[in-house]
Amino acid sequence: MTSIVPIGLEKNELLRITASLERASEHPLAAAVLAEAAAKNIQLAEVRDFQSLVGRGAEGIVQDQRVAAGSHRLMDELEVMIPDVPDSYVGAGEAEIYVAIDRRFAGWIVVADPIKESSLTALRELKSEGIRTVMLTGDNRSIAENVAGKVGIEEFEAEVRPEQKSEIVKRLQDQGRVVAMAGDGINDAPALAQADVGIAMGTGTDVAMESGGVTLVKGDLVGIVRARKLSQATMRNIRQNLFFAFVYNSLGVPIAAGVLYPFFGVLLSPILAAAAMSFSSVSVITNSLRLRKLEL
Repeated sequence: MTSIVPIGLEKNELLRITASLERASEHPLAAAVLAEAAAKNIQLAEVRDFQSLVGRGAEGIVQDQRVAAGSHRLMDELEVMIPDVPDSYVGAGEAEIYVAIDRRFAGWIVVADPIKESSLTALRELKSEGIRTVMLTGDNRSIAENVAGKVGIEEFEAEVRPEQKSEIVKRLQDQGRVVAMAGDGINDAPALAQADVGIAMGTGTDVAMESGGVTLVKGDLVGIVRARKLSQATMRNIRQNLFFAFVYNSLGVPIAAGVLYPFFGVLLSPILAAAAMSFSSVSVITNSLRLRKLEL
């Protein structure tokens, strides 16, 4: 859901200008703006001198006007005065894109992304397994607090810059914790690379997917729960296979070498030794195939 609040412009004009600029951006919010423009059949304009301002927004020239779209911090950097936000938008748990044209505030676009039920399920399951979850976001504290309350996350940090995300991950690692980081944007790439396990959303940017060690094709947090179950089952299976191999070799090799012959006159024929080794391999493969029946 997208709300458009123009200042001195038509709603569709503000959307057209912003969407034209965001077309060259890889930020997740850009997709929502472009989808809204496409739904209204709005023709986009050409953009020149496009600049992606990491963690803040984007800037470029649209129809001979310098347009900037992004966070409140970007407007502060450009010394653009922002009027008071209507009460209906304060703390609504939505992401705000502020837009300035030629250094004058032109309005803002409020993007509300409904929380998936599957995400709530995934977070509840992770919490039940003793996994500590922390939300890092560049949004302001009121929005972060609202969203965290809805999804049941007790720890969160708001207004976090991209470089700060990797610093927070490093801080947790220094505390002796194993950190898995999930993200989908360019801003998340440094933290994904820093984490012990980087989990990128397949619906996100290419940079994020290249930085992460795991990619969730559908971009669904339930995939994290499934990946964890699969990894645990795989490690359990590996330990079982090592046990089988160790038992077979610790018993079969000495007997084949004749260790029992001086005492009992027992020798293992080459045929039986080969059969035993084959049975060992079959046991390991059969045990590994049990992973196909694992319920994720």
